[in-house]
Amino acid sequence: MQPHPLKRLWSFVKTPLDGPLMLFLAIIYALSLVVLYSASNQSFYRLDDKFVYTAIGLVVMWGLAYLRPQTLMHFAPPIYAAGVLLLLGVHFFGITVNGSTRWLNVGVTRIQPSEIMKIALPMMLAWYFQKNELSLRWWHYIVAAALIAVPGALILKQPDLGSATLVMASGFFVLFFAGLSWKVIFGGLALFGASLPVVWNLMHDYQRRRVLTLLDPTQDPLGDGYHIIQSMIAIGSGGPWGKGWLNGTQTHLDYIPERTTDFIFAVYSEEFGLIGNLVLLALYLLVISRGLMITLRAPTLYGRLMAGALTLTFFTYAFVNMGMVAGILPVVGVPLPLVSYGGTATLTILIAMGMLMSIASQRR
Repeated sequence: MQPHPLKRLWSFVKTPLDGPLMLFLAIIYALSLVVLYSASNQSFYRLDDKFVYTAIGLVVMWGLAYLRPQTLMHFAPPIYAAGVLLLLGVHFFGITVNGSTRWLNVGVTRIQPSEIMKIALPMMLAWYFQKNELSLRWWHYIVAAALIAVPGALILKQPDLGSATLVMASGFFVLFFAGLSWKVIFGGLALFGASLPVVWNLMHDYQRRRVLTLLDPTQDPLGDGYHIIQSMIAIGSGGPWGKGWLNGTQTHLDYIPERTTDFIFAVYSEEFGLIGNLVLLALYLLVISRGLMITLRAPTLYGRLMAGALTLTFFTYAFVNMGMVAGILPVVGVPLPLVSYGGTATLTILIAMGMLMSIASQRR
């Protein structure tokens, strides 16, 4: 007896998808709709946009999950090269907004090439180490570091410290999973610490102000320190249980800036409190745990490197955003994964999840 056509269709759709990972992502997404509706003053405008980008992202995610990792691996060099060319295009022909040149007009829309590099760079590095798996030497890590430095320098030039941090972190995670020596890691950290005076002199004025504001936000409470002070007030006023959905005073009296994007965690904390934060943290940890489990079970070096880098990049997104909003890290433009409003960031996360599922389905 033939199964019902709808059952055959559902079986076809769910085949490449990882059930636990999809469940955790779906719950986070549902929470994001609730908090985004409140943060946008009960308007459906941003929700409509988020639905559109999410629908596109889900289709792309399913398509990537259905492809074999080896197929995706062959596209790594051209995607990396295209990303670097687009970053060069931003340097010469980019659109400047609020003093930063981060976008490139491609006719029908404008794109932010740094988002492409968050996926392209770990793909390129994983391809490179897979290609040289049987003959890895110390100089392979030097070449990999150069592959990280090129897009990192171009993004810092825009300037975009947040995206540069995420891009270079995704590359470092590949090096870590490829067996980079702990001596090299600690030596690099020591060298970075020693070079901080030079780095300080190379930083832009607004970047220096962000660091100083982190140390003491009250020195400019109506200027550079305003974001951190208001977000910390919102988080603290939420208490253990929160003020309740749609009842956040800091949010609805317009004290929290960028409340639908970078500072949406402050809105969530005020309305759902410590308990709500613990629930969100648990969901993020479940996604990260599932990603690391896929990493451990990946049958190829490329799969392990990609899965590990994508998982820890997801962790970096969440950690940097929450730390920034809580006042323990400088304010940089990093969204809260799947929760913040932003089409490009949502697409990037779903593309990464699709690649994770591709690696998981290969194992099955």
